Amino acid sequence: MDRMILHSDCNCFYASVEAIYHPELQGKPFAVGGSPEQRHGIILTKNQLAKNCGVTTGEALWQARQKCPELIVLPPRFPLYLRYSQKIRQIYLKYTDQVEPFGLDEAWLDITGSVSSAEEGIRMANEIRSRIRQEIGVTVSIGVSWNKVFAKLGSDYKKPDATTVFLRSNWKSRIWPLPVGDMIFVGHATQKKLLEYGVHTIGDLAAMPQHFLQARFGKSGTMLWRCANGLDNSPVAKWGDRPAVKSIGNSTTTPHDLTGTEEVRKVLLVLADSVARRLREQKFLARTVTLWVRNSELKSFTRQHTRQEFTNITREIAEDAFTLFRSNYAWQHPVRSLGITVSDFTSTEQCVQTSLFCDESARERAEKLDATVDSLKKRYGGACVRPATLLEDEDTVGFEVHSVSPLSPSDAHEFSSAAKKDS
Repeated sequence: MDRMILHSDCNCFYASVEAIYHPELQGKPFAVGGSPEQRHGIILTKNQLAKNCGVTTGEALWQARQKCPELIVLPPRFPLYLRYSQKIRQIYLKYTDQVEPFGLDEAWLDITGSVSSAEEGIRMANEIRSRIRQEIGVTVSIGVSWNKVFAKLGSDYKKPDATTVFLRSNWKSRIWPLPVGDMIFVGHATQKKLLEYGVHTIGDLAAMPQHFLQARFGKSGTMLWRCANGLDNSPVAKWGDRPAVKSIGNSTTTPHDLTGTEEVRKVLLVLADSVARRLREQKFLARTVTLWVRNSELKSFTRQHTRQEFTNITREIAEDAFTLFRSNYAWQHPVRSLGITVSDFTSTEQCVQTSLFCDESARERAEKLDATVDSLKKRYGGACVRPATLLEDEDTVGFEVHSVSPLSPSDAHEFSSAAKKDS
């Protein structure tokens, strides 16, 4: 028997969760979106009625309201969505320990060891859909196939609340006519290049000479050819098998363009606090601090500094980032976005060499202070304790930073704008 791989995709996930808490919105078009005031004014997800009006994920709120004047926009509540995502994953884990998340709202499941036939696998997929709808209150679409790529295609094929099956007997007639951009790993830039070579459908891609694709796209060309021909054999990772974290970062687009170094310093302090807290939560020390800056002309750059001492102290990370900024930014344009990433990790449980050239007792006091503040924030919320300097300019620092770990700051915009396809 072939492998039985499922790909489960929550339908309009953020909006579906919000619908549970807002029954008064039933029958009305609504979306979850960012704040125009803080310049995160885009659609993160929408319900089916808004989608029917032409509202799309990633577009600006003003564009969405032109298409749908009666659109209701709710602010995002990421901790709530994470909690629902965890509940859904617990259902998956009742069927298999091979559960590989793909964002908050998607996951692959390998149920090969739990079924004895394709028919039984399809019944299990339908059972999982039913349980999530009844127990959680949201719907999922599930693709069933013998590989991850086609299972992902299946979950996108029919929505909402549907099971689509691509088996050896039917996959060519159903998959090869699909647009090549429907296949995972074919992003906008890759699709544009493929179209230049006359590749419009997945079947066109499968028919291309493998050596031609490899010459044009390198190893990615071979991988795309294999996927289009049903030869993907990548495994579904076991639950808990996560890749080692190589970096931790946060970035933000500020509510208004920054025109002075003091404003920048305050924003970097907020970002450093978030990054350092996550370092401490994961029991890491970092040695390399990377600064990312984007100006009002949307031009960006990164600079990094490797410290002599490992650290997870908020003040030290903020100071390193601010030093990088002052040394490298000429203020030809205002600053629009900032980010801090730390890397080159060691564990807090490992012995590290102290320095003769800094006050280790002062560093120890700072570590204890950070730990105390962490415990207060964990109990009473992130805003319960703040440096007094931040109270002077709430308009500048009153934002919510967006977690991008383990992505780099340059990827933060992709994450925060929810640019992935949403149905």
